[in-house]
Amino acid sequence: MTEVATARRSRITPEREAELYAAVLDLLREVGYDALTMDAVAARTRSSKATLYRQWGGKADLVVKAIKHSKPDHGEGIDTGSLRGDLHALIRLEDDCTIEQNSALMRGVAMAMHNSADLRRAFRAQLVEPEMAGFHQVIQRAVDRGEVRADCPALEFLLHMMIGGFATRALLDDQPPTQAFLTSYIDAVVLPALGIPATS
Repeated sequence: MTEVATARRSRITPEREAELYAAVLDLLREVGYDALTMDAVAARTRSSKATLYRQWGGKADLVVKAIKHSKPDHGEGIDTGSLRGDLHALIRLEDDCTIEQNSALMRGVAMAMHNSADLRRAFRAQLVEPEMAGFHQVIQRAVDRGEVRADCPALEFLLHMMIGGFATRALLDDQPPTQAFLTSYIDAVVLPALGIPATS
């Protein structure tokens, strides 16, 4: 990081940054991505718009960083000794209320990504790729332990299956995903696809 960038970042304390991110997420839930403006963020957080642009560059980067800040580090420090245990532990990182809030938020952001290349780029670089890297570590440990064959064709689609469980719960059942639903989904769908008994 350059000295200039370091100096810029030092103007906002971690506490202030967390407060600002929380306000951005509140606004995002209230008005959606398309209607969210830097002016509105500045007013809500009593910041200058110039400071926001200097610190984050634009709306897409600010929104994605706010989402990332609110999410636990998936996979960080999780190693239960089995893939089933690891996947269940990942689900337990967030309670049902948080899962519901984040699910609704992500549906709105996913819709907005269709119309915003900036948001797509920021989302992929800061959220999708790190999540995939963490997920791949969990999977590689399962392969190394001999739980999953390295050539299992379902491995390529594991993240798709996990995201599908989150996304389709509201779409098909008109209910938010819950820990119980996602745990059952892992046991009934994900693990069998990988050739792992759900009771392992």
